[in-house]
Amino acid sequence: MRIPRELEKLMVFGIFLCLDAFLYVFTLLPLRVCLALFRLLTLPCYGLRDRRLLQPAQVCDIFKGVILVICYFMMHYVDYSMMYHLIRGQSVIKLYIIYNMLEVADRLFSSFGQDILDALYWTATEPKERKRAHIGVIPHFFMAVLYVFLHAILIMVQATTLNVAFNSHNKSLLTIMMSNNFVEIKGSVFKKFEKNNLFQMSNSDIKERFTNYVLLLIVCLRNMEQFSWNPDHLWVLFPDVCMVIASEIAVDIVKHAFITKFNDITADVYSEYRASLAFDLVSSRQKNAYTDYSDSVARRMGFIPLPLAVLLIRVVTSSIKVQGILSYACVILFYFGLISLKVLNSIVLLGKSCQYVKEAKMEEKLFTPPPTSTPGKPPSKPQSRSKLPQGLASEETLSASVTSQPPHPKENIIPLLVTSNSDQFLTTPDGDEKDITQENPDLKHRSAKKDLLEIDRFTICGNRID
Repeated sequence: MRIPRELEKLMVFGIFLCLDAFLYVFTLLPLRVCLALFRLLTLPCYGLRDRRLLQPAQVCDIFKGVILVICYFMMHYVDYSMMYHLIRGQSVIKLYIIYNMLEVADRLFSSFGQDILDALYWTATEPKERKRAHIGVIPHFFMAVLYVFLHAILIMVQATTLNVAFNSHNKSLLTIMMSNNFVEIKGSVFKKFEKNNLFQMSNSDIKERFTNYVLLLIVCLRNMEQFSWNPDHLWVLFPDVCMVIASEIAVDIVKHAFITKFNDITADVYSEYRASLAFDLVSSRQKNAYTDYSDSVARRMGFIPLPLAVLLIRVVTSSIKVQGILSYACVILFYFGLISLKVLNSIVLLGKSCQYVKEAKMEEKLFTPPPTSTPGKPPSKPQSRSKLPQGLASEETLSASVTSQPPHPKENIIPLLVTSNSDQFLTTPDGDEKDITQENPDLKHRSAKKDLLEIDRFTICGNRID
């Protein structure tokens, strides 16, 4: 009986993490792109003191902004009305099969989409003196644009199918689609699950539930536009929206309750999962962290906000007409409201994350810097950092970004920074763990214990977080 309460606590915390990463695309990303472009325009004022024209994080921001703009204009060539009538003309059984195929395709797209974006960010920000063993920035950029565009079209077809189910007269299609959620119980309840596998399933459920909320928002916007924003029609949609949300919550509760029962897993494991997500957030806010918190959320949950953001911008701009000075003033006020919501959400999440980390007694992993090691070399001593010039250390700290990768095996590069604890406990390769435990016997008990943070180094997509 404790499973529903503990599961919903984890779900609410994870949904707000996804919301934070999603709002980042609309609020802070345009501001960061403007600052990066301003630095490019004022580059002659800086001189040639810096080795890089832009910091790696700024390069990633510019690529994200360019991908968003290009995919937004490409989405104008996709006719939503024609797609709606094409789907509406199909039979109920065919639509049920289409919806199942779209769910599978969405998971497949998410699995390699993060790899495509990571490859682009790393290729654009890697050290130029290293020998390149890849195809280059431009092919990776076109692959990223194609991926975001195709994934946005896929989510649009999902939203259109759900819209057709909402507008069907007998509601049979909506009932069949909601009963499809209960197929998840058959496919997962009678399988053996370990703690880390259940953690991956929980992250997948968080991402799926947040995506469904965005799809419901798109369906409501399209329906309200067709009825000239009549508020009475919103109450017609309200029971169907509640039915979709209630079926999703009920399926998740039943599925997790029986999985924990059959595998002898206690309800306290969900507080550990929540503490692990909180640890990701807190550790990524440190000065020497290599990952931005929104990117760490995307890796951990398999949530990629760019396709959803492209589709939502396309639907909002086509549904709402902005004309006149008063309308533009309302848009600016709405934008500042989104920024305020993003900042408030980030502050509350950071405070709650610190609370969860303290309750799980993970503070020593945050403030005790682990020794760094390179392949084939023993871990570097902490005293070596104090001998470096202060300016060099600060410069390398600023250049740390989400695209930082482990050093090449053929090169002997001594790291100039003390890596963050999230890199050590969540992203350290297996070979490095052996070197660390051999060098420092105090860490042997930690490797033998294999707690959640050390076991789970993989995202929901099954990729190593490097």
